[in-house]
Amino acid sequence: MRRPHIRTVAVAVAVATAATGLAGTAFAGPSTEVERSAASATNAAVVVEAARSAAFAHASATGVSKGDDLHAQDVMIDPEGARHVRFVRTHNDLPVLGGDLIVHLDRGLGYTGVTRAADHAVKPAAAKAKLTADQAAAKAAKAAKGDAGSAQLVVDARDGASALAYQVTVTDKDSSRTVVVDAVTGKVRSNTPTRDEFLSPKLLDALRERGETLDPATGVGSASSTSGLVGSGATGAAAYPSAAKGTGKTLFVGTVGLTTTQTSRGHYQLKDPNRYGTETRDAKGSYTEKFSAGSKLTNTTNVWGNGKTTSRVSAAADAQYGITKTLDFYKSTFKRKGIANNSKPAQAMVHWGNKIANAFWDPTCNCMLYGDGDGQMFKKPLVVLDVTGHELTHGVVEATANLQPTFVDSDGNQYGEPGSLNESLADIFGSNVEFYAKNTKDTPDYLVGEKLGLAQKFLRRLDHPSLDKLEGTIDYWSPDTYYTEVHAGSGVSSHAYYLLAEGSGKKTINGVNYNSPTYHNITVKGIGRTKATAIYYRALTRYMVSTTDFHQARIATLKAAKDLYGANSTEYKTVDRSWTAVNVTAANTPRAHH
Repeated sequence: MRRPHIRTVAVAVAVATAATGLAGTAFAGPSTEVERSAASATNAAVVVEAARSAAFAHASATGVSKGDDLHAQDVMIDPEGARHVRFVRTHNDLPVLGGDLIVHLDRGLGYTGVTRAADHAVKPAAAKAKLTADQAAAKAAKAAKGDAGSAQLVVDARDGASALAYQVTVTDKDSSRTVVVDAVTGKVRSNTPTRDEFLSPKLLDALRERGETLDPATGVGSASSTSGLVGSGATGAAAYPSAAKGTGKTLFVGTVGLTTTQTSRGHYQLKDPNRYGTETRDAKGSYTEKFSAGSKLTNTTNVWGNGKTTSRVSAAADAQYGITKTLDFYKSTFKRKGIANNSKPAQAMVHWGNKIANAFWDPTCNCMLYGDGDGQMFKKPLVVLDVTGHELTHGVVEATANLQPTFVDSDGNQYGEPGSLNESLADIFGSNVEFYAKNTKDTPDYLVGEKLGLAQKFLRRLDHPSLDKLEGTIDYWSPDTYYTEVHAGSGVSSHAYYLLAEGSGKKTINGVNYNSPTYHNITVKGIGRTKATAIYYRALTRYMVSTTDFHQARIATLKAAKDLYGANSTEYKTVDRSWTAVNVTAANTPRAHH
């Protein structure tokens, strides 16, 4: 589940204002949809300044006005010459929630267009707060039932209007929420969970009502199924620390190769020096959100786990394998260096909390947190490969479009098309991680959570989303989709992606049978997973913002297809047809986007 964390602009300013601080700067490769690090921070700075100037020069289109400052978060330079700069915004030095935009330039740095989250001026109606920060913190603590941190004054430009507000983080023992309180009226404008929970409150309730127990099968697997990651070092290295070739005996994917760190002769740590220092630690039942507080995993054999829950390290082997495979997928496919494309490690803690039946992407920790299950409904750690790929993709989305749900109910369930699109992208790229890994113990497929032990044999599926009866996932768009819980709503774009990749009707892939229906029985011939994935990634990174809904996602993927293959290409026409096949068309675009 994608947590609706609201990234504060203060962080982006610190990272991106200086020419040398564009950590997310990326360039597209020469022939395929890939990204590589910027060759020159100076070049990136020139592009940023051109885009910023263009935004103010074309204020009627971009919505930038007096008092606004734009802070570059990402720069992308495409092989055909286009430049794209993603900005977050401050207004009179206050962070703006929902104020993000992407300015598009041509090869000569001329303005070609904008993609913006807010379709209105972000200047708030009231310029002065009536509540104090302490009063706002108290209201937030009451609303979220926890301990409030300090209140930060912001401009909330979401939901079609702008207001002066306070943003407050509220925590208790095992949860964290972001609360936004109107600085004039004291009304709670939003109260949203901070973490990405894979299993939503709605799904957990459905499982309880059915009396369903999830106890996925585990086993050591044979050494012949070793699938993994080749280290550059070996036992007996002359200098330490060095990379070493280890073995993970996982719960879910058999025996795999792991690259580890040899810290001294005969001593190893579950940390991958070849992948930015990516590491898994043991939280030992604590609720810490500080990775440094986790216990380092070390041993003297460089064999990690025993394929069963009797070893605490087995879950760590799954987590480390899943995370490194996800990193490798993004790097191999798109040349993306790490989750935020900044060559920083991905991190994880297993055995987090007490009887936690979930897994999270946690922005506070900037890491994955895996519970052990509650021992009743869910009896194993949630360290399955596609779960990891799904959750880490939420981190990728956060670092790019930062898609946000539009509202959250009192139980913590999230709603709205941007949130549904976020969940969909996590399923799409999480499935692609499986295809990339090619692990014989986890057959690559278009199913999500198929190893969780559910009675329906999967949690969600991309080819025919409505076969998921647990979450009530939908196949097609309708005006009611705005009011659909995000996991259920994710079926619209997941279905469009599957149709783009594989086409409609019956198909068998890796022994799995698919039969994808379409709206009004439209026939779609797929263009292949590789091209479909390239289009969706380019759309995410170049043309989606925090408020992108399904009709805007259609436009984003059409633009991406045009960039990659041309406006007259089969690929472009199939993108259009795939969205028509899930009832997302230019003709039924809502007059007012939520």
